[in-house]
Amino acid sequence: MITELFQQALHINSPWLIKSIDFNAEEKRLDIQIDFKRGSTFADPDAGDNEVKQYKAYDTVQKTWQHLNFFEHACHLHARVPRIKRDDGKVRLIPTPWEGKVSGFTLLFEALLIQLCKAMPVHNVSDLTGVSDHKIWRVLDTYIELAKIDEDYSNISTIGMDETSIAKGHDYITLFVDLEERKTLHISAGKDHKTVVDFVEVLEVKQGDRNAIKQVSCDMSPAFIKGVKENMPEAEITFDKFHIIKLINEAVDQVRREEGSYTPILKGNRYIFLKNESNLTAKQKTIKEELSMAKLNLKSI
Repeated sequence: MITELFQQALHINSPWLIKSIDFNAEEKRLDIQIDFKRGSTFADPDAGDNEVKQYKAYDTVQKTWQHLNFFEHACHLHARVPRIKRDDGKVRLIPTPWEGKVSGFTLLFEALLIQLCKAMPVHNVSDLTGVSDHKIWRVLDTYIELAKIDEDYSNISTIGMDETSIAKGHDYITLFVDLEERKTLHISAGKDHKTVVDFVEVLEVKQGDRNAIKQVSCDMSPAFIKGVKENMPEAEITFDKFHIIKLINEAVDQVRREEGSYTPILKGNRYIFLKNESNLTAKQKTIKEELSMAKLNLKSI
C-alpha cells in the first residue's frame, strides 16, 4: 500500500516501479529505490517523433537525484537507469521521467529552487535547501538558456540600453531592455559600440529587425551613440532622464565646490543643492532661500 502511494505521489508509471523505501528517522532521510520491469523496452532518446523502434536494456547506470523533502526529511531517488545499444552500435542513456535538466536533481526539486529564487537571494535559498550557490546558479542558467531558445524579437521596436559594473575595477556589461514589455533582452560584455553590434546580431537571430527599432534610450556615451547610428539606422535616440539629471547635479556640485572655497556660507550645505525640492526640510528650504538672494549672486543656485 505504501509503495503504491509513493508511486502515485511521484508519478512513477510503467515500466518504472518503486522497488523499496528506506526511511531513517535519526538521519532525517528518505531513500526511494526505483527500478524497471524485467524485459522492458525503450525508445531511442535521439530518435524523431516518428521513430517507433524499441530496444531492450543493454546495461544500466546507477543514478541518484535529490527530490522534494518529505516533511523535514531529505528525500533522494535512486535508480538503475538503462542504456540501449542502437543498430549503429552507439549506446544511449534513457532519460527518466522524473529527472530535471541539471544532473542530480528531480524536475520538481528544480521547480522548487526556481520558485524560491523568485522570492529571495540565491544564498538564502542555499541556506534553506542545503544546495550550494554554484548548483543553484547552474539550475537558473540552464532554464534561462532553455527559455531563450524560443524567444521571438520580431515585435521589438523600443529599447533601452545601459552599462553597469559587475565587479570591482572596470569589468562592465551592457544591458539591452525592451521598454514596452519591461524585460531584459540581452546582456553583452563591455560598454563600447561593439555591444550594440552584438545585440543586433542576437536580435536578428531571434526574428527581429534592426530597421524596426525606432526608439533607443541611452546615456550620452559617444560609444553608444556610434553603435546605434551605425547598426540601427531607423532609431531615434532619447537620452534618459536619469543620466541628464546626474550630469546636471555633478555640474552644480562642481560649481558649488569652487564657490565654497571663497564663500563660507556654502560650507556644509551641499545636499541642499542635490536634494529634490520636495524632500528639503523646513530649515533647508530657509537656507536655500537665503542663498538664492540676488545680492549673493551665486552660480550654484
